[in-house]
Amino acid sequence: MIPTANFSRGLQLRSEFKWAGELEISLVEIETPDPQADEVVVRIEAAPINPSDLGLLFGAADLTTVRASGSSARPVITARVPEQHRQAMAWRLDQSMPVGNEGAGVVVAAGSSAAAQALLGTTVAVFGGAMYTQYRCLKAEQCLALPAGTTPAEGASCFVNPLTALCMVETMRREGHTALVHTAAASNLGQMLQRVCTRNGTKLVNIVRSAEQEALLRGLGATWVCNSSAPGFQEDLTQALTETAATIAFDAVGGGRLAGQILGAMEAALIRNAVPAGRYGTEIHKQVYFYGTLDTGATQFTRGFGMSWGMGGWLLFQFLQRVGKVKTQQFKQRIASELKSTFASHYTQQVSLAGALQLPAIAEYRRRATGTKYLINPGRG
Repeated sequence: MIPTANFSRGLQLRSEFKWAGELEISLVEIETPDPQADEVVVRIEAAPINPSDLGLLFGAADLTTVRASGSSARPVITARVPEQHRQAMAWRLDQSMPVGNEGAGVVVAAGSSAAAQALLGTTVAVFGGAMYTQYRCLKAEQCLALPAGTTPAEGASCFVNPLTALCMVETMRREGHTALVHTAAASNLGQMLQRVCTRNGTKLVNIVRSAEQEALLRGLGATWVCNSSAPGFQEDLTQALTETAATIAFDAVGGGRLAGQILGAMEAALIRNAVPAGRYGTEIHKQVYFYGTLDTGATQFTRGFGMSWGMGGWLLFQFLQRVGKVKTQQFKQRIASELKSTFASHYTQQVSLAGALQLPAIAEYRRRATGTKYLINPGRG
């Protein structure tokens, strides 16, 4: 091990569901372990707050009950978990859990292996949880060395959203579809997916919620953008699907009527394109995958799209396990080479660990609204 900084202790953001039915979020001082032969210690300088992080951070807490205590440097956030939701959180009862899927920073210590030593002093992106922390010890293979001149902020979001975009397209190909649909498409992920599809020549139908979001995507070169708040949405969607022949969708919304509307439009588009239909509809399979829960209500749909269809969940980590390490590494190398173009991320606010636990900041980033992406710099402040 060759250390280059004093990293023995640092602050880490933790979330704990307590037996009394209360969620507590706080900053805890922890020891940083010495790296083993194949490990490195990364000084985390940037970690995004993704929608996938909010589930672990807040669980099923009722954030209308949120309150702050502690000090400005070591704030403590608490909120009640409604009794009907406590069973779903029982698996994490009285466990102080670190948060943050991904981040980036500088390797300040390395184990004796060649792979670990090669990263010493290098700016890397890292993936593996517990990233809302000042120092993170992890395997060298979990690090992605960033191109020269890349800042930690530029590399902080180079795993979850970029890999999700690439794996959505890969899922489409592996399941025999030729075009795809994406909801909540003006998000940071949605913009990446549009750029990926433009580069690949893949047809993409984007579903957004406002005229402003539609203009944003068209400014990126999107051809098919449908506004779900417009009066003619169903017809617009059907026409876009007629032109693209998209039969697979990735839905970040989850609840409400949107998934059923997409399947109905897919079936109508197939019939417009003269695909034979019998008493059970067309025989071409139509698929909607849920990968988010922007709407936590019930998924509602009326069966009017034949019998060749499916709704199901889709998780990035499970898909990466299926494609294997070689394919995953190919994805990572593409991300690194296109980090400042296809996979560029933009943030509206940068906060410290303590700043992420201020009530105004929580009220903003928990909404998961388009254009409000937060970045945590654990060393700030």
